[in-house]
Amino acid sequence: MNFITRCITIIAISSCAAGALARDDVKEFSIADALATEQAKNILGSDIKFYFGEQSHGAVVKKFGEFGTNKKTNGVGKSDREACEWAFLSAMKSLRDRAQREGANAVVNIRSNYRNVTNSSTETFRCGAGNIMVGVALLGDAVQLK
Repeated sequence: MNFITRCITIIAISSCAAGALARDDVKEFSIADALATEQAKNILGSDIKFYFGEQSHGAVVKKFGEFGTNKKTNGVGKSDREACEWAFLSAMKSLRDRAQREGANAVVNIRSNYRNVTNSSTETFRCGAGNIMVGVALLGDAVQLK
């Protein structure tokens, strides 16, 4: 084999090996733990209230619609929990910002929507964790509560 053919073969084999080592885990983390941090309180503030899954809330006066968000962050050098909580806060901030733009005072029925698989929970959110990136996708209904 000549030099160019050997180089191409080595590159092709290396590419296949790297793909075999890729990680794509779906994990669940505590909503309460993620929201209890000082960082979460600073990012989200208190103007918009959040209700996950079937959590009870006041009467809905007006619905503005269902909105989704899909946020990713770099997971290199971070634990899955640390990176997933950061992506979760970013997704929550996006829901908050949308609710504010619509004139809502709450987001209800918040649920995970990772890879378009919806999971409703009052306790956990889902996060996709890979070797390099992590992501959190959420859906929620922006509403005006009484």
